[in-house]
Amino acid sequence: MELFYRSTRNNEERVTASQAILQGLAADGGLFVPEEIPNLAVSMDALKKMSYQETAYEVMRLFFTDFTREELAHCINSAYDDKFDDDTIAPLRAAGGAYYLELFHGATIAFKDMALSILPYLMITAARKNHVTNDIVILTATSGDTGKAALAGFAEVEGTKIIVFYPKDGVSPIQQKQMVTQKGDNTLVVGIHGNFDEAQTGVKEMFSDKALAEEMWAKGYQFSSANSINIGRLVPQIAYYVYAYAKMLAGGELETGEPINVAVPTGNFGNILAAYYAKAMGVPIGKLICASNENKVLFDFFRSGSYDRNREFILTSSPSMDILISSNLERLIYQIAGRDAGVNRAFMETLSTMGSYTITDEMREQLKDFYGNYASEAETAATIKGLYEQTGYVIDPHTAVASCVYEKYKKDTDDRTKTVIVSTASPYKFTRTVMTAIDPSYDTKGDFELVDELNRLSGVKVPKAIEEIRTAPIRHKKVCEVSEMPKVVKEFLGL
Repeated sequence: MELFYRSTRNNEERVTASQAILQGLAADGGLFVPEEIPNLAVSMDALKKMSYQETAYEVMRLFFTDFTREELAHCINSAYDDKFDDDTIAPLRAAGGAYYLELFHGATIAFKDMALSILPYLMITAARKNHVTNDIVILTATSGDTGKAALAGFAEVEGTKIIVFYPKDGVSPIQQKQMVTQKGDNTLVVGIHGNFDEAQTGVKEMFSDKALAEEMWAKGYQFSSANSINIGRLVPQIAYYVYAYAKMLAGGELETGEPINVAVPTGNFGNILAAYYAKAMGVPIGKLICASNENKVLFDFFRSGSYDRNREFILTSSPSMDILISSNLERLIYQIAGRDAGVNRAFMETLSTMGSYTITDEMREQLKDFYGNYASEAETAATIKGLYEQTGYVIDPHTAVASCVYEKYKKDTDDRTKTVIVSTASPYKFTRTVMTAIDPSYDTKGDFELVDELNRLSGVKVPKAIEEIRTAPIRHKKVCEVSEMPKVVKEFLGL
């Protein structure tokens, strides 16, 4: 049976999976959501014997129903190959009384690789399926990781161009070096004088600019998105929650049907929303532990029912979570509003005009599976240091936020359910933060000296992604104001 998608802001807009992937964002500014969340079609006893690729197929075939078996298998096998430095793709490591799901073994050593390795294949297949002759222009804002992962996925892909905007002073030195050294004639990386939310708003405005769309169409271009607002990003993320549970079952860590909790470092809300969808599909997930850094807009939302972005934007050591507008939360709001697009649209309009909204008590009742908390900068550093000293295991600051919040959850609830902590980036991506948390004296060393020190300390091989940028030339030097973003896009496309 074919599964269709609707906009969170207009119940009348109904598209196929391939059309939703191609468009990225609905015409009315809403996000595409499946008309229903399908149940897993195979048992956990079957899944526990499957590879990551086989598991991903069993998840994605239920959502991407207008892709043939051969098309989907091609996309999956092309994505999850030797670009990953671990054959299991997403290994689980037991440390400190929890299980760390390592999602950073791909080409850019961050969890975004799990979805952005497959998105180009899904998009090109979708374009052929819908007889698209225009070049696809991927327009993306990044808080650090999406940008490089998208660039790596789309670089030199025929029929595409990719433009990435990032906050010039809001990413780690390694993240910035990864982006500005990107090869590929079809790539453009631009730093903005502003924060991620401003970059993301600028991108969304260009998506909804009808005059710009017409100008592009006349030149043979059309926009699509590689941000987590694209359903082609979100669905592949569901797969690793299914896989993690099945592998714990296979390893004897769980009895069949025994629940797990998941703790997820959360900024744009896509990663934890994928866990919510996995739970709805039948994965025995108990609590969804939503971990924020000092930009704790989501913690405040789960505590009060009010989402309020009217606050100071804080630059932290976990920059991929430095977000005050969590775009994917809209999909959850739509769901708990009874899938009423009008109700959701009103909330989003209030957010746009007033900077805040408050959900009803009935909607809050449906959030009982979520627990929200946050970690301060000092707590994040202490968590990195404490876990290393206790176990020898080194984690990055985003993972440390989740680990810290998990400890707070246990203290608050006394719940000892086995818990998977989602590890979203390699510590090598944030060497200065990691090493100075372990010992402040490391702060005198250069970034790549710290890479070698981390290698010595952890015994973990320096990833290829880091070795490649040690001496790579800077290729992208453009910086602009937020207001100049459309102009930069037009210049790149020759409009």
